[in-house]
Amino acid sequence: MFGWLRNIGTSAFAKAMADKKSSAPQFRVVRGRYDASMTSDENRRHWSNADALSADAAANPMVRRTLRNRARYEVANNSYARGIVLTLANDVVGTGPRLQMLSDDAEANSRIEKEFMRWAKAVALAEKLRTMRVARAEDGEAFGILTSNDKLPTGVKLDVKLVEADQVTTPAFGRFSAFIMDPNAVDGIVFDSFGNPVLYNVLRYHPGSINMGYSWEYDTIPAESIVHWFRADRPGQRRGVPDITPALPLFAQLRRYTLAVLGAAETAADFAGILYTDAPANGEAENVEPMDVIELEKRMLMTMPGGWKMNQVHAEQPATTYGEFKKEILNEIARCLNMPFNIAACNSSGYNYASGRLDHQTYYKSLRVEQSHLELVVLDRLLAAWLNEAILISDFLPLWMRTAGVPEHQWFWDGHEHVDPAKEANAQETRLRNYTTTLSDEYARKGQDWETQLRQRAKEVVLMKDLNLPEPQGAAQNQGATNDGAGQAGQ
Repeated sequence: MFGWLRNIGTSAFAKAMADKKSSAPQFRVVRGRYDASMTSDENRRHWSNADALSADAAANPMVRRTLRNRARYEVANNSYARGIVLTLANDVVGTGPRLQMLSDDAEANSRIEKEFMRWAKAVALAEKLRTMRVARAEDGEAFGILTSNDKLPTGVKLDVKLVEADQVTTPAFGRFSAFIMDPNAVDGIVFDSFGNPVLYNVLRYHPGSINMGYSWEYDTIPAESIVHWFRADRPGQRRGVPDITPALPLFAQLRRYTLAVLGAAETAADFAGILYTDAPANGEAENVEPMDVIELEKRMLMTMPGGWKMNQVHAEQPATTYGEFKKEILNEIARCLNMPFNIAACNSSGYNYASGRLDHQTYYKSLRVEQSHLELVVLDRLLAAWLNEAILISDFLPLWMRTAGVPEHQWFWDGHEHVDPAKEANAQETRLRNYTTTLSDEYARKGQDWETQLRQRAKEVVLMKDLNLPEPQGAAQNQGATNDGAGQAGQ
C-alpha cells in the first residue's frame, strides 16, 4: 500500500546524493613511481648492497677500520694516491695560518698576534695541521689532544698531541656492549642529549703497536681538551670515513691495468719470432718439432728449414687507449676531492689558459670551504685555549681580556699565485681605482695582513728617501695624478 511512498523517498534520496556528489570536489588516486626505485633483473645485482642503515651503523667500527687500512695502504704504495693527498694538504694548509686580531686595542692586537705566531712556530702548528689533513683523507678524521708541554720555549706551554683515529675507541671487550646499551656513545665518544661530545676514550697505546698486546688501558678525556676534525656527510654522523673512500676501487683498477699492460708488453718482448709455413699438412716442408726453441745470435744471418719462414712478434702493448684510460680514471679519482685533473696528475699539457683557470676556480672554492671549517673546528679552539692560559701569565695580556672572552679576529692563509701576474696586477689596479675592493681584501687574497704590509712599505719609503733612491715609477705617476687632481679642484 505504501510502496509508492517508499519509491518516492528512495528516488528523492538518490537524487539528493547524486546532486551532492556532483557538487563535491572530485578526488582521483594518482599512482606514480620512480624508475630508480624499481628492481629488475638488470639492476638487481647493482643495488644488492644498498641498505637503510643509519650514519653511525653504516660507518661502524669494523667498517671504518677496514676503510682506514685500505686507504693507508693505497696512499703508501700508489704514487698518484700519495701525490694527491699531499697536494691537498699543502693547498689547504700551505705554510700555515696567520692570525689578525680585530679588537679596538691596537697594542694588544699586535702583542697577541706576535706571541701566538711565536707559539705556533714552537709547536710546529702548520706541520701538524698538514698531518691532520692527510689523516682526514686517509682515516676520515683527525684527533688532537690539548696538553701541556713544559719544554716549549714560549710563555704559554699549551701543545697539541695528535693521535690516530684507531686510538679513539671503546676497548675491544666493551665495544659491543657500549654500542648496544648506550645510544649516546659511538666508539669511544660519549655525547649528551643534544649531540654534543662530552667524553673521549683514548687508548694509551695504538692497537697496532707492540705494547698493545699487554694493555688495553685508556684515558677518559673531557671534550674541552680534544679537537676532532671530520666531515659529516649525513645528518647524525659522528665519526668520519676516509675522503678517498669512493676512489679506493679506482686506485686498484688503475694499478691492475698498468701491471696488465706492462705484463703484456714483457710477454711480447720475450718472443723474438715465430716459425710458420704455408705448406699444407704432410706437404713438402721439412719436419720441425712443434714448440721447439731456436737460439738466435745478435747481428747474424740464419737459414730456416725448408718450407718454413720466420716472422717477428709485434708487441701490441701499451695500447693506444692506455693514456686515455689513465686520464679518465684519474679524473674520476680526483673528483671526490673536488680536485681538477691537471692538479691530480701534475700535468697541464692538454689545457689552455681559460680551461685551466675555470677548473681552478672550483678547486679554490673547495679549499676556502675547508679552510673555513678548519678555522671553526681547530684554530678557534686553539686560540681560545691559548688565551685562557696566556691570561694567567702576569703582565702578558691586558686585564680587560680576562672577562672579554675571545676577541674578534680572522685568519689569513697562503694566497694562490696567478698564472698571469701582469693581468692580475692590472685587474687589481682597476678594482682599487673603481672602489670595488679594498687594500684589506687585496692583501687577503695573497694571505697577507694589510696593516703589516703598509707599515713595512712606509719604512721602505723613508729609507729610500734617506738613501736618495728614486721612487718607483708607479708611485711617481700616482703622485702626479694626485697633484693634477688637486690643481683642477682648485681651479
